[in-house]
Amino acid sequence: MPDNSVPEVRLLAPAQVGELLSISVDEVMALVMSGQIRGMRVGAPPRWRIEEASVSGYLDDQAEEARRMALWRQSNTASFPELWGGGIIRQSE
Repeated sequence: MPDNSVPEVRLLAPAQVGELLSISVDEVMALVMSGQIRGMRVGAPPRWRIEEASVSGYLDDQAEEARRMALWRQSNTASFPELWGGGIIRQSE
């Protein structure tokens, strides 16, 4: 029997997203307007709702950005011997 089910999309109110991210509703709406998270207006009267998967993707992107920045800072403090694999390696504080 073929599976005709539609994947479930969970929609969150901006206040719920703000609580999850520890930011204000205005900041959540700024993220929606900038395209960093996906939101839509649904219902009558229309109210903003945000896809839960979009919030998860945003958090993943933020974690990756933090990881890259940490590597960048680490590479800026590395000495030439550390970078080229020879000589005396100094210990960081």
